[in-house]
Amino acid sequence: MSKDYIVLAINPGSTSTKIAIFNGKHAVFTKTISHSAEEIAQFNKIADQYHFRAELIENLLKEEEIELKSIDVIVGRGGLLRPIPSGTYKVNEKMIEELRQAKYGEHASNLGAIIASDLGKRLGIPSYIVDPVVVDEMEPLARISGMPEIPRKSIFHALNQKAVARKAARELGKKYEEINLIVIHLGGGVSIGAHKKGRVVDVNNALNGDGPFSPERSGSLPAGQLVQMCFSGNYSEKENLKKLKGNGGLNAYLGTADGTEIEKMINSGDKKAELIYNAMAYQIAKEIGSLGAALSGQIDGIILTGGLAYSNILIERISGYIKSIGRIFVYPGENEIEALRDAAIRVLDKKEIPGEYKN
Repeated sequence: MSKDYIVLAINPGSTSTKIAIFNGKHAVFTKTISHSAEEIAQFNKIADQYHFRAELIENLLKEEEIELKSIDVIVGRGGLLRPIPSGTYKVNEKMIEELRQAKYGEHASNLGAIIASDLGKRLGIPSYIVDPVVVDEMEPLARISGMPEIPRKSIFHALNQKAVARKAARELGKKYEEINLIVIHLGGGVSIGAHKKGRVVDVNNALNGDGPFSPERSGSLPAGQLVQMCFSGNYSEKENLKKLKGNGGLNAYLGTADGTEIEKMINSGDKKAELIYNAMAYQIAKEIGSLGAALSGQIDGIILTGGLAYSNILIERISGYIKSIGRIFVYPGENEIEALRDAAIRVLDKKEIPGEYKN
């Protein structure tokens, strides 16, 4: 029987930091610390936010009367690193150096390892990251884009996708490594992965313009028209990139990325909002269908997860298109904090050997 370890889990987002203390599987407390636009704007780089966020976490732990010395392990959300296989990784100096330099890109999740490492060193306890967004298990066929200079990349919501895939496997009474699933994370970005016997063999790059459009991202676009727009002189490189990620998708069409607000618009008779929301569901369903082909039609389940999985309208629209493809599971929310906890416990129980991040 495993010990009830005290686990501190840290999940940094662009405008918030979610933390939780677990005693074994039991949540002692979970808290989301919100950060205003003004607070974030004072920092030039993501890594510069480290001291600001770390201090907030430590102050909250004091308020909750959590003795730092009681913590057995710290686990953070993984950031933008080089492509690596799925799993739990020890936080090491090479990882921290690359995240501080933003060698592979700026993202709030880069702070997960940095904060976990510093606290872990001070407390003399191990620190880990789990299934960062750069988990790469794609098959060679899936990497070919049609243009040699631009290979397809695996960047997706790996932490949540892997967590809900294991959850569905348990419901099916099988191991994750025994089944085929299509997992759809519905958040500010939408990632859709083909999970083939424990490996994500194909997935859209949910960060940089691939797959369906989403609340904040434009998704795949007509390439010729995009090139013309980039060289039109009407927009700077920064503005064009912001159109792809941040000001794209629902934001561009409707002025909001809030699914709850859009549902209110639809229910009040806004036909444009209904059309655009339905179009997003349609594009998501088409991507699911294409990954059904990638799995040769052998599909044990289709999982809809993420924040927008709370949207009844969206789930109904998507389900209407895909109900004949396979059994549908709906797991709303992120499930990421729990996934971090479970990975840390697996390592401490010696049920999983943590990986070493190397060149």
